[in-house]
Amino acid sequence: MKKEDAVLVVSFGTSYNDSRKKTIEEIEKTIAGHFHGYEFHRAFTSRVIINILKKRDSISIDGVSEAMERLLNQGIKRVLIQPTHVMNGEEFNAMMEEMSPYEASFEAVAVGAPLLTSDEDYERLVRILAEDTKEFDQEGTEIILMGHGTEHAANEVYVRLAAEFKKQGYIRYHVGTVEATPSLEDMKRETDQSGARRVVLQPLMIVAGDHANNDMAGDEEDSWKSVFQADGYEVVCRLKGLGELEGIRRMFVDHAKMAVRSLTLK
Repeated sequence: MKKEDAVLVVSFGTSYNDSRKKTIEEIEKTIAGHFHGYEFHRAFTSRVIINILKKRDSISIDGVSEAMERLLNQGIKRVLIQPTHVMNGEEFNAMMEEMSPYEASFEAVAVGAPLLTSDEDYERLVRILAEDTKEFDQEGTEIILMGHGTEHAANEVYVRLAAEFKKQGYIRYHVGTVEATPSLEDMKRETDQSGARRVVLQPLMIVAGDHANNDMAGDEEDSWKSVFQADGYEVVCRLKGLGELEGIRRMFVDHAKMAVRSLTLK
C-alpha cells in the first residue's frame, strides 16, 4: 500500500562525515523509529555543505525545497517536518521560507519545534548535559559549552540556558558563543573569577563540526583551547555533538510527536 504520510528531518548539516553519522543520522534513526509507516526523508539547510558533500563525496542531500518537491511527486499527502536546529533562528526561518510555497499543495503540514523552545526544554537540556559531564563537575574545574551564536534575536537562548544551569545549582557551567555573545572573552572572565585552573570545552551544537574542531579545539593561537592554555589552564576538549546524546534525540522525538497532534496522520 502506498504511503501517504512522510516525516522530513531537516538539519543544518555538516561536512564532517564521522560526526554526521554519530549525530544527525542517529537523530534521524531515532525519529524514524517512532514513526512507523511514514516515508522518511532528510534535508539540509546549508547549501554550502550540500555542495561540498556532492563534490567531495558524491553524496546527494536535498535542500528543503527539493525535499518538498520530491514528497509532492511521490504523492505524499501529509508531512511532518522536524528540524534539528538548536533554536528558532536564521536557519529555522530559512527552512520555513523554503517550505512555505509547498504547504498548500499538501493536505496538511506540521512543523516540530527546535531543541530549545519551551521552559521544559531548557530544564531537560540542563539535566542531560549535567549528567553527560558529571565526571568533570568538581572543585577547580569549570565546564564551558560553546554555541554558535547569531545576530538573530534567538541568541538570547544562550543567556537563558546559562541561567537555567545556575537555577538548578550547577554553578560551574558556562555558555558562550563563537560568533556572538556571550563571547570567549566573557567565558574567560567568568572562569578567571572562579579561581579554577582546569576548563572543559564542549560544543553546544548538534554536530562536532568545523567550529568544534577548529574554533574550539584547534591548535591556532586564537582557538578557545589555545587561549585558555596560554593563560595557564589545563584544557579538556570534548568533541561531542549534542546529537550523540540519547536524551537530546528523545527531545526531538517528543517535539515531533507534539507536532503530529495538529495533523490527521494515520
